[in-house]
Formats: sequence, C-alpha cells, structure tokens
Amino acid sequence: MPDTKKPAAREGSLDAPFRHPIEWRDEAYYDLEAVEAEMERQFDVCHTCRRCFNLCDSFPRLFDLIDESKTGELDSVPKSEYAKVDEACTLCDMCFLTKCPYVPPHEFDIDIPHLILRYRAAKRRAGEKSFVRDELGKTDRNGRLAKPLARIANWGTARKNTPIRKLLDAIAEIDAEAELPKYYGKTASDLLPTPVPPDPAGPAFGKRKVAIYSTCSVEYNGPDTGVAAARVLARQGIEAKVVYPECCGMPQLEGGDLAGVAGKAARVAAVFEPYIDQGYEVVALTASCGLMMKFEWPLILPENAAVTKLGAATRDICQYIVDLNRDLGLAPGLTPVEGGITVHHSCHARAQNMGARSADMLKLIPDTQVEIVERCSGHGGTFGVMKSTRPLAVKVGRPTARQVAQKGSAELCSDCPLACKHIGQLLADEEATASGPQPRQSHPIEIFARAYGVL
Repeated sequence: MPDTKKPAAREGSLDAPFRHPIEWRDEAYYDLEAVEAEMERQFDVCHTCRRCFNLCDSFPRLFDLIDESKTGELDSVPKSEYAKVDEACTLCDMCFLTKCPYVPPHEFDIDIPHLILRYRAAKRRAGEKSFVRDELGKTDRNGRLAKPLARIANWGTARKNTPIRKLLDAIAEIDAEAELPKYYGKTASDLLPTPVPPDPAGPAFGKRKVAIYSTCSVEYNGPDTGVAAARVLARQGIEAKVVYPECCGMPQLEGGDLAGVAGKAARVAAVFEPYIDQGYEVVALTASCGLMMKFEWPLILPENAAVTKLGAATRDICQYIVDLNRDLGLAPGLTPVEGGITVHHSCHARAQNMGARSADMLKLIPDTQVEIVERCSGHGGTFGVMKSTRPLAVKVGRPTARQVAQKGSAELCSDCPLACKHIGQLLADEEATASGPQPRQSHPIEIFARAYGVL
C-alpha cells in the first residue's frame, strides 16, 4: 500500500490526531498475514500501556490472553486467538478518541478500530463471513419487505412469541431474549412526502433550509423521529424535506464489506449534492449515520468531491438545533418535561467530537432536569442481537442501565435508537427496577418536539 503517514510529531505534542485514508482498493490491505503482523505490533503497544482496560471487553480479552500465555508476552499468543479480541469490538471508536495516547501523529501510529476493520475485511476476502449478519445488515431490503406486513412481522419477532423466537434462536442464532426493532406500515418518507410548512414567525424563516437524512433506522423502525425533526425545524421557520436514498452502510462497515460501503457513500452523496448546491444543510437523525457521513466515508473515498462536500455539510439533528439557538435563537413555546430526562450519550455521538449536543439541546427546555450517562450501552449493530455476542452486550450494558435507573428520570433517550432500546430492556429485566415505573424511551428530538407540543 502507498505510504500515507504524516511525519511523526514529537512526544507529548499537541498536534491534533488524524486517521489515514482506508486503502481498501489495494490488494495488500487484505493480506491476512500482514494484517496479523500489524495486529501483533499494535497489540504489543496496548499490552505495555493498558490504559484502555476498562473501555470494552476487547482489551481485557487481549490482556488475559497475554497474561495467561506461556511467556506472559504477546509472542506466545497464537494469532488465531486474535479473533477473540475482534469478536468483542463494536467499532465504537472510544479507544481511539478518548484513551489512546499513541494515535497518529504519534510515531506508534495506533488505531485499533480501523485495525479491527481491516482484519474483518481480510477475513471476509478469505471467505470467512456470517450469512445471518449479512442478511440482517440489508436494512433497506428488510424494511421494504416488512413494510406491508408490519403487524405480522412485529408479532412474529416479539419476545413473547416464544415458539418463533426459539426457532430464530436455533436456526439463525438471533438471541430469543433480545428485543428486536419494530417495523411500521408507513416510513418517514411516507409520512413526510412534502416539507412541513415553515412557520413565518420562526427565527430562521427565509434564512435556512434543511435536507433530512432520515437513516434506515428512522425510515423503517422509528418514523416518528423523522416527523418530530421536521416539525421542530418547521417551528423555527425552516423548510425541511426528507431525503432518503439508502442506508449509510454502517452494517456493512461492521462486517468488513468496504466495497459495499463505498458504493453506498458514492450513491448517497450524489443524491445530496444538488441539495447542497441549492443551499440546503444536511441533518442526520442517528449518531452512527452522522459518524459515517462526516468521518468514515471521506476516509473510504477521499477523492470523491461529493462525499467530501456531504461530510462538511452534515450535522447531527441535536447539534443543528444547538447551533441554531446560538446563531439565531429558537422559537418560543417550549414547556417543561415533568419527571426529568436522562440522556445516554452514545459512543458514535461522542466519536464525532461535537460534545454532548443531545443533552445541550434538552437543557434548552425550561425547568427540566437533564441528566447524562456517558457509558457504553453494550449494543452495536447486531452485537446485542446475535446469540454469540448478546451475553457480552448485556454484561457491558448492565452497569449503564443501573446508572440510568439511579437517575430516576421519567424519560430516557439516546442518539442511538438501538442503544436506547437495549438499555430500556435491561432496565425492565433488572429485578431491582422491574416493579417500578419504566422511563419512556425516545429519541432526543422527539422529547424536544413534545416540549413544543408539535408531536
């Protein structure tokens, strides 16, 4: 692969971290022997530091493999065991973002999430992939198929439908205890075929217009989030239209299918480019998709001008509202939320380096207690659903759920719908909280819309 490294910075420098473009079109990227050699190099740095021991289960697994090996060093850990480290990684980026002192431009050049991504891509090229995970990752196809049969699909996949869930557990290895996303007969695009008329009294009337990327999660599994976003923006005087070409490709990224992600990035960016040229700002409704558009896509297709343009134009919905309040102010009419709100600050929101914008937005609601929990939910893509990884998702998520329970808020929200659902299920399943009232689960923008009385 061509050398894309920047000159190493001096030890202890304050230079901003950066990431290398992903060389997925170079055959050398998929050389499994070379990948494992690079894993050995980076894992050895992790072993000598261990600052990341409490982030996720990948690092405790790595350190246990080393400590229990013959020499107590990485050289006696079989490379086949690296798969155990990979299995526990959800590509949350927290090690790169919050813990590791050796990320580029440091000469050690450590980036564990993108190293795991390369490992998965190499294994995929070698024929090692999961059929069920790949099929679950076809979110647009699954959503279109489920749409006309939403009630039947939801009935069949409900936890209480024990026979079917046990069958799915046995055949597809989808854990029978996992709450699965629900489908709807009308998507966000169906509910919002035309823009909600902007309020002429809104502070941004005539000054702003927004193209809402509804994301597959909102489009098929949470259309009310799209409606809430459009109505809140309209209340500010903003013309907002839903634009949903297809999924961002996060499921394919997690599976190492980088060519699939690149195709989606190019197609979605091509659809949004004319809107951006017409002065539309782009708003993403889920944290994972915003992360893909702003950060991952430009590293996968750095030469694609439309992808670069889209990344620069995209903001998270909560980030957008906070920035709008700073620049123009918000329309009056927000009313308090009784019982308070606990915000789960999801990893993919934290990885965007924009701050806790969902909590900042909700703090704009008057006389409302807003709490924040910054801890991993344990969920990521299919991680909390598949039988092989759900026990770990529960293990990681349970302390987070306990923190949420201690807050005692009436509302629970997260930038990540899957994280919110997972935490909500853990709360309901905990004996200590099962008898008490459970918080209502929502996206932050839905709570904001209800505070405005528009949802």
